[in-house]
Amino acid sequence: MKKIFGAKKNKEPPPTIQDATDRITKRGDTVDEKIKKLDAELARYKEQIKKTRPGPAQEAVKARAMRVLKQRRMYEGQRDMLYNQTYNLDQVAFSAEGLKDAQQTMTAMKTANKELKGMMKTVKLEDIDSMQDEMMDLMDVSNEIQETLGRSYNVPDDIDEEELMGELDALEADMDFESESVPSYLQPDQESELNLPAAPTGHAAAPPHQQQEDELGLPTVPQASIRT
Repeated sequence: MKKIFGAKKNKEPPPTIQDATDRITKRGDTVDEKIKKLDAELARYKEQIKKTRPGPAQEAVKARAMRVLKQRRMYEGQRDMLYNQTYNLDQVAFSAEGLKDAQQTMTAMKTANKELKGMMKTVKLEDIDSMQDEMMDLMDVSNEIQETLGRSYNVPDDIDEEELMGELDALEADMDFESESVPSYLQPDQESELNLPAAPTGHAAAPPHQQQEDELGLPTVPQASIRT
């Protein structure tokens, strides 16, 4: 059957933008190599023109140089055309990548929107408000419990602060009166306490009429009585 009707050929996939860019870039590189060769030939012909004298030989060299120069101009035009094509392909590729990024962004945003809607169904604003009110009530009850536990049992609630200040002034007056009623001779004299003689330290000096003793406690012999 294949021999009669022929086999179905597989279609090649269409070239992508990157494939077209690579192809044009290779062509541009080939044109650049040709231009470099022509530049080398022009430089050689230029040296020959300098060395030869005016005449038929020099004119022949100039004619070859003009031909090479025309080829060079032609290749430069092709190179510029290829560069423009590459630039256009780069712009198209940039636009295509931007559209792909936009599509991915939209897909991600749609997915996130669905997830947020599903989450919002499980969370209700009324429940949050109710929970906040319950928390506030619990905090108030806790504060009342702390105040109740910290209350003193012996101190009455109806205490007059002015009455307490009066009692404090009366206590200070009584203390001043007691300090004034103590006799002067019983009160400590600050100057006498400050001017007390210092306590003796070390060995006291021996009186002049008392005989001195040595380290063993024996009386010392005067130096004048010792005969040399």
